[in-house]
Amino acid sequence: MKPANTKNGVPVLHSAKEGCKPKKFTPDEVLVPNPSFKENQGTKRKIQPGSLSNYELERLENIRQNQVFLSSIKLLEAKQDLKPEKTQRGLKRQKLNKVAWTEILPPRTKSLRIQKKEAKPLPLPPEPHRIYYEAERIEHARKPEGPISMKPINMEEDSSLPPELLKLWTEDLIKEEKKELGLEEYRSTLKSMELSKSGGVAKVVKSRIFSVAFHPCSSHLLMAAGDKFGGVGLWNLDSDMGDEGVLLFEPHVRPVACMAFSRSHPTDLLTLSYDGTLRSTDVEKAVFDEVYRIKDGLRTFDFLSHDCSTLVTGDWYGDVAIVDRRTPGTSHESLHSLDTKTVRCVHVHPVQKQYIMVAENSIVSIYDARCLKASSSKPVSQLYGHSKSISSAYFSPGTGNRVVTTCLDNNIRIYDTSELTSRAPLLTSIQQNLITGRWLSKLQAMWDPKRDDCFVVGSMQRPRRVQVFHESGQLQHFFQDPEMTTVLSVTAFHPTRNALLGGNASGRLYVFTD
Repeated sequence: MKPANTKNGVPVLHSAKEGCKPKKFTPDEVLVPNPSFKENQGTKRKIQPGSLSNYELERLENIRQNQVFLSSIKLLEAKQDLKPEKTQRGLKRQKLNKVAWTEILPPRTKSLRIQKKEAKPLPLPPEPHRIYYEAERIEHARKPEGPISMKPINMEEDSSLPPELLKLWTEDLIKEEKKELGLEEYRSTLKSMELSKSGGVAKVVKSRIFSVAFHPCSSHLLMAAGDKFGGVGLWNLDSDMGDEGVLLFEPHVRPVACMAFSRSHPTDLLTLSYDGTLRSTDVEKAVFDEVYRIKDGLRTFDFLSHDCSTLVTGDWYGDVAIVDRRTPGTSHESLHSLDTKTVRCVHVHPVQKQYIMVAENSIVSIYDARCLKASSSKPVSQLYGHSKSISSAYFSPGTGNRVVTTCLDNNIRIYDTSELTSRAPLLTSIQQNLITGRWLSKLQAMWDPKRDDCFVVGSMQRPRRVQVFHESGQLQHFFQDPEMTTVLSVTAFHPTRNALLGGNASGRLYVFTD
């Protein structure tokens, strides 16, 4: 039997809906959004009667009622009020150069294969030795020898240093003898310290922070930070100089691994960089003067004398140098090669200045500076127990009777160095996650300069925090804040005031104070 509906002898199939009659609706006109184009969303268009189903009409009525309800409770206004105010200060993000985006680049050169030409083999130059190649690259990239003008790069050209910086930098220090607090009082002091709501966070340098330091003045909080690309930033918490209290300089071209204010001359900030230079900041002359310079990269330094005129430095290749700033020139007085590949940290005993502690690969050795030889020097004492690379090792600031070490085997260790025996006894070991990866600076346990038994260290735990421990391993306090969403790898306490400083991988400083 032939189908009823055929076309040229081929049956035509119809859907079941095709036979249904469209329903007619009473509304004369319906207003609905027109979503055909993004820029026209929200406009109204007229719908002819009978073109919408009951379901679509009911849906549009629900949308209208929901909008009326949201407007009645003022939800959108409340959402705007809940947005937190920005409290971060410091350097501003640089504006993109719009001209660069419209630049028309020349067409790429066609390869010889596409041009159907034979490629001529080129002889490769001999690969230089890695050490000499690295030294040549550093020498080519770093700043010229001699003093460098101290001009902030985040201010207008030909602008001088703010007078308030010079006044604060040269402030006369008043040494007040404070009674050492007991642990209970110390914990109460730590609990009273918090992130300033009026601007306790500032972007001080452009990239990852490697080192931080507090200026010892007590009237204001003046902080310094060194970053990955040789920048040195200064931040005055109670000032608007520069970018909301921040001044940025570039005395180096590679990471500023170590910095410290001179204890005898607080106007002197010394910065050491991987580019092989050690510079001194002279604000009165507005220059970064050169103290020491080598071809290879420097790693760490410390003051060897009480008047801070003599320094000890460590480089990437296991050499320790004694530098006397009173001697003309930028060379060392003596150079000593240790039996190690690299020197990760050097620190001088706070009382007996002849003793130098050197953190090597997986062992910490204490040497007598008076007995150092050109090579194969014998240590006075050694600190054993580390199974991996050591990040830092520091004497306790008051007496030097304790040493805290940070090791990548996820342990913070405290040793007894009250008597320098051949093998210093281990007192405490604190298990802590210290694996930061390649994008964060290494965590380092740093003593509170006001105490001889407590130290601070960053943490990889979430929520992010900074922890303060007693030498017995007991946790005294940890600092937390909703704004602190990153790891503060580099930390430091103020030498006299109740203030704590932390730096992260994006160039921001966080300061906790009472």
